[in-house]
Amino acid sequence: MNTVYHKADSRGFANHGWLKSYHSFSFAGYHNPERIHFGALRVLNDDEVAGGAGFGKHPHDNMEIISIPLEGDLEHGDDMGNRTVIKQGDVQLMSAGTGVVHSEKNGQTNAPVKFLQIWVFPEKRDIQPRYDQKTFAPADFQNKLATVVSPLGQGEGVEINQQAWFSKGHFDQSTTINYRWHRKENGLYIFVLEGSVTAGTQVLQRRDGLGIWNTNEIVLKPEAGTQLLLMEIPMN
Repeated sequence: MNTVYHKADSRGFANHGWLKSYHSFSFAGYHNPERIHFGALRVLNDDEVAGGAGFGKHPHDNMEIISIPLEGDLEHGDDMGNRTVIKQGDVQLMSAGTGVVHSEKNGQTNAPVKFLQIWVFPEKRDIQPRYDQKTFAPADFQNKLATVVSPLGQGEGVEINQQAWFSKGHFDQSTTINYRWHRKENGLYIFVLEGSVTAGTQVLQRRDGLGIWNTNEIVLKPEAGTQLLLMEIPMN
């Protein structure tokens, strides 16, 4: 088993006033040659957007883009005709494919919106752009892992153009989970949203990340009050 440990305070950080963003992997002005990507996981940004602010229209292509709000509401618009609001409990996925233009804005004027934006390299390039969004109830995550992203055709959560599975769990009591890989070729990146978890022998705290590969299972022991996001992605 191979691992790579990313402490929360080792991430890149950018403060643009209206946007505060922590980067687990190289992004924009943050470049770390040892942290370009983890397998197909290219970007993991932990963003906070001030009230009324946001990202204007901008293009993407050949990237799978997942947004997971943690607090507040995020307004989305794109040239596919989608006009939506994503909130805490929602997961949004956009397959940029041959090209898409979109915008994201904090629709609230008096409170920030906090969300994760994640980019994954696609399995197939130049596909027709597509949009997917799903709302999960708190009970879906209570003391268990729920699949929020799965490959096209799997029907669990939003569907991604990649052999990738994302799981999310909120634990109000200490427990033990034996996570088994869906594909032996995949790796797993664990990101701690809140609380702490022991993954194998590694203790992870809030916003720490741990990448694991060359194995097919890991024992996780989240403490009470822990929230986890697991991203299982191809390593090649």
